[in-house]
Amino acid sequence: MAFHIALALGAGLPLAAFAQAAAAPHTTAIAAMPLSRALENFSHEAGMQVVYGSDIPDAIRSPGADGGVAPEQQLRQLLAGTGLTYRFVTPNTVSIIPGNVAANAGNPASAAVTTAGNASADPASDATAAPGTSKSAKDLDQVVVTARSGVDERSKAQTSYSITTIDEDRLRMQNPTSVTEAMKSVPGFWVESSGGEASGNIRARGIPVDGYGSVNLLEDGIPVQHDPALGYLNADQAFRIDETIDHIEVVRGGPSSIFYSNAPAGAINFIPRQVGDAAEGLVKYTVGNYGLNRLDFWYGTPVGDGWKLSAGGFYRQDNGIRRPGYTNDQGGQLRATLSKQFENGSISFDIKRMDDKVALDLGIPMYRNASSDLVAVPGFNGNYGTLAGPETEHVKMIQGNGSLYNFDNSLGTQVKRTQFTTKFDYNLGDGWKIAEDLRYSDTDTQRNGVFPNAVQTVSDFLATAKKRLAQYYPGAAGMQLQYVDNGQAFVPNQGNNGLVILGGLRGVTMPMDEFTSNTRVMRKFEFGDQTHDVTLGYYYAHFNQSFDRYSSTAILTATDNARLLDVVAVNAAGNPLGKLTNGGIYSYGYEWAHASGTSNTSAFYLSDEWQVNDQLRIDGGARWERVNTKGWTEGSQTVNLGTPPTSNILTGNGQYVSYDHSFDKIGWTLGANYQFSDHQGVFARYTSTFRLPNLSSYITSPTATPVIQTMILPEMGYKYSNRYMDAYATLFYTKYNNVSFSNYVFDPNTGVSTPQTGYADTKTYGLELEGTFYPSKYFDVQYTATVQDPQYKGLRYTVITNNAPVLLDYDGNQLIRVPKNSFRIVPGVNLLDDKLRLQMSYEYEGRRYVDTANSVVLPQYHTIGFSARYQMTPELSFFFYADNLNNSLGLTEGNPRAGELASSDATKSVFIARPLLGRSFRASVMYRF
Repeated sequence: MAFHIALALGAGLPLAAFAQAAAAPHTTAIAAMPLSRALENFSHEAGMQVVYGSDIPDAIRSPGADGGVAPEQQLRQLLAGTGLTYRFVTPNTVSIIPGNVAANAGNPASAAVTTAGNASADPASDATAAPGTSKSAKDLDQVVVTARSGVDERSKAQTSYSITTIDEDRLRMQNPTSVTEAMKSVPGFWVESSGGEASGNIRARGIPVDGYGSVNLLEDGIPVQHDPALGYLNADQAFRIDETIDHIEVVRGGPSSIFYSNAPAGAINFIPRQVGDAAEGLVKYTVGNYGLNRLDFWYGTPVGDGWKLSAGGFYRQDNGIRRPGYTNDQGGQLRATLSKQFENGSISFDIKRMDDKVALDLGIPMYRNASSDLVAVPGFNGNYGTLAGPETEHVKMIQGNGSLYNFDNSLGTQVKRTQFTTKFDYNLGDGWKIAEDLRYSDTDTQRNGVFPNAVQTVSDFLATAKKRLAQYYPGAAGMQLQYVDNGQAFVPNQGNNGLVILGGLRGVTMPMDEFTSNTRVMRKFEFGDQTHDVTLGYYYAHFNQSFDRYSSTAILTATDNARLLDVVAVNAAGNPLGKLTNGGIYSYGYEWAHASGTSNTSAFYLSDEWQVNDQLRIDGGARWERVNTKGWTEGSQTVNLGTPPTSNILTGNGQYVSYDHSFDKIGWTLGANYQFSDHQGVFARYTSTFRLPNLSSYITSPTATPVIQTMILPEMGYKYSNRYMDAYATLFYTKYNNVSFSNYVFDPNTGVSTPQTGYADTKTYGLELEGTFYPSKYFDVQYTATVQDPQYKGLRYTVITNNAPVLLDYDGNQLIRVPKNSFRIVPGVNLLDDKLRLQMSYEYEGRRYVDTANSVVLPQYHTIGFSARYQMTPELSFFFYADNLNNSLGLTEGNPRAGELASSDATKSVFIARPLLGRSFRASVMYRF
């Protein structure tokens, strides 16, 4: 850390002198020549930084410019007839942009485009110019559109909060397989994507909330889902990355919670491509060594009278890195956008249809071998194995009314979603501006999985089954296990590992429709040399959700593509008397839910960006939000249909419990940014925010009494950028109050899943580091690092042990799943005149814990990746990716079904955990036209 800050400060010492020299620019005549060379001459002579992204082709020539004129006038002459124009990012920094983008000034979507030729900035190419040239498209010059609102644009240098920008080239070189995977390069975020393409987890700045409960997921600045963390319905299930996305902006903390609901720790904004003045497009085809075949495309074109049309999407299928024996992921999405810029504003219409299914990868049985290494049990491949298989692909499960529930695990997480978006902004005159974002979505989600509730030895399992044996077969001498498919005996430790899995076959159905509206009125006020850029906004969200859940317990072998086992009662001669199972199902209906609810949210917010002088900007904002949740939940009862597996089925009792609750809260933020120069600055911010209870707090627990979660997030940071480096350092503190911890603990002795709840506060001190070194045009190094101390405060609760209350005190324990130290380093080389780029990634995650008791350790791990890009021609490119090259078995989570307050796995030699996906390879070919 000290080296990082000292290097940045040291490099920044001469900047004041540079700024003084630039204060009195002079110009000399520039002859007609290739535009890129003309801009280099202009940059040198005028003492200004000229920003553009990918190379401007030599075929684009400048007509030249007169000498002795003002720098801006000379720049206009240089760009005449090129189809390009310019925009000042700071007083001494000018961005070269397509001519159509200039017309988009003030349009948040289009403002994100700041590069020539409609191509995004390439960090690798930034370093290819020698000192003193104009090729210096630095990170601080990028325009920011996330977590702010106003008439003026703001660059990254001018923001008073932490933001990570993942541009097109960086995104394509990483080529993340999921939304969650894309966040690996964001400091302060711990991400878990081992579950597959959807249903990931992000824990931001020490906030111990699963899924997307602490950050909101945005598409083009609008929430994909008002609440990104509804039970079993994370926002990443309803969103896929494809080539319609241009780049990503990730705000950590800051004012996110003022502009968006349910975003206390940040916002992730996926920004779509924009159409230029000429037709263009791309097609990309990807294959992988796990049966992956994927086609992406995007095409955009003007269509007359100022309108622009674009369309794109993807389709793919694969067998899965953890192969279940049937098609793992299959489906895709299509979207079309129609937009128009007119004299006083803009309007766009976007429609997207997604029909996709992805597997839900879950934990596997593991243990420590003789060398104390964590490995999968014998018979199970830790890198590629999965319990899911052909025998659990389709199972007919008996319900409490005798009907059959069709459990279809080939669907995994299936999402069918139609989304319609309208964006509109208009200059009202006299400096006033209005903007409106509308989004409607209709989403049907089916989420199936084979959950490993517990792992036991055969003898331990049969011992717990004796009570049921005595009840149904009192004359039996014992029990044995048999394979369901062929009736052969399963003899422990004879060609097997002697273990069985009590697997939960769980199906959850969640149809939801949602409407959101965000209206903003903006005005920039001038008071002498000072300005106030003010926004008043109103946000409204309405959604309806239904929820149905059904689960049954199956007896499975602890092997890849687990096989179903029957429990057979036998007499003294070993002859069968009957079964305690039905096709491997030991207990039908251990979970059941049927509910429906509606949520309405209204919020007013106000923000002001106060430009005090050229160096100092102060911004603040406040948000008042109110949510009302109402609905019903059907009560449950236990029924006995007369057979062992149907003797204890949870089902509905026909009685409905209604609820109607409202909550409201005010949050606020205040920040300041001070620029020493265009190249370096500091910022500080204090945010007091909240998260209101959501529909998931009630939909299966109508008598619950959830509380408003409140938090404070102070932060301060330093940022620096020049030709050779980008460097950011942010100190943060997070205090999170009233965190609710609820999980279901599966008891293998009774087959019952019991809710367990606790409340606590958390406190986290941390440091985030992020940046890139560009020592030469041939080599660069990207890095991110997080050092933090995440702790529980006041986590105490009482349990009954031997009929007596026992107080459990976990105050000061480390937050579950969150490491104290993590970092990512990505060195890259540029060869063959930048046509070939090779880069590797090294990721390290420190020790974490499964439970709040810190009784089960998730050891530290590291993983290595590789990617390559070869640009054969300006139109044709090839890519290669290798993930988890070292085949790391790094554990991302333990077994939540064993309890996340105090895990029952703490004393077990064999346990359930979920490691990283095994080594995999992908290759792509992309053609631009």
